Amino acid sequence: MDFTFLGTSAGTPTRSRNVSGLALSRSGHKPWYLVDCGEGTQHQLLRVHYSVMQLRAIFITHIHGDHTFGLPGLLTSASMLGRTEPLDIITPAQVERFINAVLENSDSSLSYPLNFIDSEAPDFHWQDEHLGVTNVALSHRVPCRAYVFTERNLERQLLVDKLREDGINAGPGWGELQKGHDVTLADGRVLRSEDYTHIPRVARRLIVAGDNDDPGLLADACTGSHVLVHEATYTQEVADRVGPWPQHSSAQQVARFAQQVHLPNLVLTHFSSRYQSRPEGTPNINQLAAEAMQHYQGQLFLARDFDSYRLEKDLSLSRILAD
Repeated sequence: MDFTFLGTSAGTPTRSRNVSGLALSRSGHKPWYLVDCGEGTQHQLLRVHYSVMQLRAIFITHIHGDHTFGLPGLLTSASMLGRTEPLDIITPAQVERFINAVLENSDSSLSYPLNFIDSEAPDFHWQDEHLGVTNVALSHRVPCRAYVFTERNLERQLLVDKLREDGINAGPGWGELQKGHDVTLADGRVLRSEDYTHIPRVARRLIVAGDNDDPGLLADACTGSHVLVHEATYTQEVADRVGPWPQHSSAQQVARFAQQVHLPNLVLTHFSSRYQSRPEGTPNINQLAAEAMQHYQGQLFLARDFDSYRLEKDLSLSRILAD
């Protein structure tokens, strides 16, 4: 599973960081999935290898503008580029009204259908052939969600010895079994794929959280998950000074939680625009990393715009070097 940060700033962009957006794919970049779409996301996409023509679905964590204001431009640009495939948009209901209002009031239309899916439905679940997605309610000033992405249809290995013991000779049926399909033989016997194959590894699972001041809400979802992408808007000192109203997490809060649930990989993002990326800048974004490392002993990353990561089949996480 690969993912690329298209924006890592909270609220407003900075010279080096755009607002929220994350591109995700199971392998390669066709198809791919977008989590949040802050203003300027389509500009960020021009600098990476993700095309709006292969975009399968958009997942919006909540209605705030730094997570949604890029949607009208991205959707209409895809239309002007000739997209015809339907696009799923998993989102709170207000975003559908927002998109429709912009299209109506800007003399715009789309060359492809939008399929809006309520992210706040109590039984929410979305899937395609590559990923299954559930979500978790978070704590923010408006309803907000974290999305849990779990890969589907893992590659199977044939139990060759068992096939031969049962007198099933090599042939096209073996290939169908390996693809997960049951097979009916000429003599009427039905071979179930699950009886003659096994999946040799664990499905990779990634959580991408929206804005949230209570990481503990993700405790159940983190069981069996391999990566958590979570906001760390402030250091704890700044969070205490700002007060509870913004309902964001500090680096300390998230790091302590990740340590408590034994999460192997933590990627922090959504940093306040007050934090400078230049080494001489004050306050500096490295303060967030230093604070998190005091409380978390797993593998920690601070996301930067255009950083790409790969969660390997062996469940290790690494930053991918740019081409």
